[in-house]
Amino acid sequence: MIRRSLAGASVFALVAGAALAQDLKFPVGEGDFNWASYQEFDAAYDLTGQELTISGPWLGPDQELVESMLAYFAAATGATVKYVGSDSFETQVRIDTEAGSAANISVFPQPGLLGDLAKLGFVAPLTAEDAAWFRDNYAAGDSWVSLATFEGPDGNENLYGFFYKIDVKSLVWYVPENFEDAGYEIPQTMEELKALTDQIVADGGTPWCIGLGSGAATGWPATDWVEDLMLRLNSPEDYDAWVANTLPFTDPKVIAAIEEFGWFIEEGRVAGGRGAVATTDFRDSPKGLFTSPPQCYMHRQASFIPSFFPEGTEVGVDADFFYFPAYADKNLGKPVLGAGTVFGITKDSPAARAFIEWLKTPIAHEVWMAQSGFLTPHKGVNVELYGDPTLKKMGEILLGADTFRFDGSDLMPGGVGAGTFWTGMVDYAGGKPAAQVAQEIQASWDALK
Repeated sequence: MIRRSLAGASVFALVAGAALAQDLKFPVGEGDFNWASYQEFDAAYDLTGQELTISGPWLGPDQELVESMLAYFAAATGATVKYVGSDSFETQVRIDTEAGSAANISVFPQPGLLGDLAKLGFVAPLTAEDAAWFRDNYAAGDSWVSLATFEGPDGNENLYGFFYKIDVKSLVWYVPENFEDAGYEIPQTMEELKALTDQIVADGGTPWCIGLGSGAATGWPATDWVEDLMLRLNSPEDYDAWVANTLPFTDPKVIAAIEEFGWFIEEGRVAGGRGAVATTDFRDSPKGLFTSPPQCYMHRQASFIPSFFPEGTEVGVDADFFYFPAYADKNLGKPVLGAGTVFGITKDSPAARAFIEWLKTPIAHEVWMAQSGFLTPHKGVNVELYGDPTLKKMGEILLGADTFRFDGSDLMPGGVGAGTFWTGMVDYAGGKPAAQVAQEIQASWDALK
């Protein structure tokens, strides 16, 4: 059992047995779900009398959604499943693992914390067979293995996590009517995107709305730009080295990515001019898409940004998005920047191992994806089951990725990724040279060593 020792925690228990059938969101056998994967799992596992405890960050609607998926695991295995959600998960999981009272499964909002606990011996490694499964069944499979592989307490590297529920950041938002009126086409490459940018300027318009303002977190939207551009200018290995600081900020490859962001905020290419970029709140920035005439035509931002569109905006009709494209001449495939949750075994048991096998089934993904707020790189799912066309389109971008990488600033030390990197990008937008900004960020990282 896990402890409910922090305010804001919520406990949900699934009781095995016939009564559970009424808790299933979609009756078994109905709809175009991969019921065969459910039936095969059902036949393979009998966990009657066993308990599986899960702790994670999901509360409110997300808790209800994960519970709807867990109900199928409980129904198939006969196990009792107990989920605890906490708004202070990152603190709680450290307390619980150190006290020896962790849940069987912990749901980490990002892999860095999982890696920290794995190195301390608080997470059980997965298997070579699990790693092979990712490579065969997840789009950009090597990426998921790499992102969840960490050094253990013995100094050896192992796979420690199973990624599930992903977010996509490599998106450009636009108003279809504006593009249609102007005769613009959706760019398929970065070269075409830059040509479109120049075409809009030549036509007397402003291509981009970009805002870095976010209170104490001002600057973070620019770090996302640099991360996306690092993945498009350099190899995944270079990106990983940069995040680990074995490729320092002062390296020409990093400076080039910062300067590539600078290309998009040059005068005439961004609403309000370069001087307005740092002072425009990121929540207000996309509003320029919806003015008449439009203040801008494009806005690069993650999948959450429609929350700040004008009330009543219908995504897919009034606003839409396309993949932030890769360079045709770089031969780096289609990289995607994003985030996601990763499951780790923090108290090993047969039920915990069975749950990892459950997450491999298409049905474990389809139940949530058929509702809301869920994307998966699982190549075996039926994409027609996505709860709305927007999710389906994002899911297809994820499935088309050759490389997936996490938001780099989230994986860097807090004083850098959520400190000098943010402020440095504000300085750069204000006119400070990229090389100087990079030197100052690197100096802050060196000071931590």
